[in-house]
Amino acid sequence: MAKKIALISEECVACGSCLKACPLQAISIFKGSHAIIDATKCVGCGKCQRVCPASVITITERKES
Repeated sequence: MAKKIALISEECVACGSCLKACPLQAISIFKGSHAIIDATKCVGCGKCQRVCPASVITITERKES
């Protein structure tokens, strides 16, 4: 099974909904302007995507390096 990760586009409005929904505290708000994902914590569960009012979060397969 491929590992997943959340991605947040630049259209993020930093409302904080995703931050509150993330059970692993993998999301933070950067300089009050947009949310960012901590790739070391995110498991791609999709809870952030479901609560995002701007629909700017996608869940995708993690690229292995």
